[in-house]
Amino acid sequence: MEEYKTIHFQEDESIGYITLNRPEKLNAFTVTMMSEILDAFDHIDSKDSIKAVIITGEGRAFCAGADLSSGGETFNSGFDTSDAYKSDFKRDSGGILTLRMFNCLKPILIACNGDAVGIGASLQLAADIRVASSTARYGFVFAKRGIVPDACSSWFLPRIVGISKALELCFSGELFSAEDALKFGLVNYTVEPSDLMIETKKIAHKLISNTAPVSVALTRHMIWDMSSASSPEEAHILDSKSINSRGASEDAVEGVMSFLEKRKAKYVNKISSDMPSFFPWRKSIFKDKK
Repeated sequence: MEEYKTIHFQEDESIGYITLNRPEKLNAFTVTMMSEILDAFDHIDSKDSIKAVIITGEGRAFCAGADLSSGGETFNSGFDTSDAYKSDFKRDSGGILTLRMFNCLKPILIACNGDAVGIGASLQLAADIRVASSTARYGFVFAKRGIVPDACSSWFLPRIVGISKALELCFSGELFSAEDALKFGLVNYTVEPSDLMIETKKIAHKLISNTAPVSVALTRHMIWDMSSASSPEEAHILDSKSINSRGASEDAVEGVMSFLEKRKAKYVNKISSDMPSFFPWRKSIFKDKK
């Protein structure tokens, strides 16, 4: 891993921590920050010792949105995506990030320590669990800046809060409180600022301490992908292939025997080497459907 300029990364007790680290700019988002977060996720997915990810911000904000220091050209600047996508148009940098988060093999949690505006709010949508400080505020302010929602939020946000609420939040561009975010279903929990990282770590460890990493990775993609399936038959195909694969694994034997023997399971299958051959399934899982 290279030396990062806009984020801080560390691993501790099976959790990878990504901290947005431009506190003097309220962690405003830049292309450099995007590139560094992408690199951190590549590292996280490659290391079996990391079983979950927590993203937070340094200082009093989570992320105040895009860095506006370019003035009127902020949203019209060039961005070379030739290495990531072959397109005849400029790809939204926030979307490149959230697509990478979407493809992550580990659970992603957000510890929102302060204001999250624009991309600061929309990047959180690709996480699995969002925990907010009671002092945090959110804003999908794109229409107020003469642009439109970024970071694939037109796909993520309606699935999280519903179409009508998503439209209301994006049309108005208003800031809203962590309490409202909890009421809307945008965040899972609100906690006091001093408890934010403590509680988020507790939740992360609850997800990974007694579960098989390969099963968690598959489950993450099954739930996200099937949220937009056209029928439950698609879920049945995917469930069946996944259950058959996992049922024949060493982890399945260990899961049953540890239960019968009343001991903690010791799962041996690894994400780096033991994912089923049909994963990723977005192009392969339905090829035999009549």
